[in-house]
Amino acid sequence: MNSGSEVEKAELKLKDMIPLENIRIGIDVKDREEAIRAAGRILVDNGYVEERFIDAMIKILHELGPYIVIAKGIALPHARPEDGVKRPGMALITLKNPVNFGSSENDPVDIVIALAAKDSSSHVKALAQLARFLSERDKVEKIRRAKKEEEIYEVIKEYSEDSGDAN
Repeated sequence: MNSGSEVEKAELKLKDMIPLENIRIGIDVKDREEAIRAAGRILVDNGYVEERFIDAMIKILHELGPYIVIAKGIALPHARPEDGVKRPGMALITLKNPVNFGSSENDPVDIVIALAAKDSSSHVKALAQLARFLSERDKVEKIRRAKKEEEIYEVIKEYSEDSGDAN
């Protein structure tokens, strides 16, 4: 029995997609590219993506514009699976000082969630879970007020368990 492949096939909960080690708070950046690099660096360092994934996320931002700013103050940079995704996951950072991404409706951004998906179906499922989570304003406010990474992970973990998310 190959548990590794079973885990790959199992639908991941949001708490599995954003583990504690993929969360950082109060990151000091000067612009949107630095914000994307900071979130992407976590994914690289923790073995989710190859280095080139970070450049691909920035390239998409330049080519397609600030559509990655999905809600007030929240950006979701991502790139294609073939841009170096090794395994699915997300990195969540909060910014010390919000930065503009070029979205007239939703700037400035203070929460950046980098998404690495292995294929389009996991991409859609991960986005659906994240969208449901982010639609709960109280949860987003708890993320913004968090003083420690563990506080953010607790919010995500409680949501995953309470919602029966992904199961």
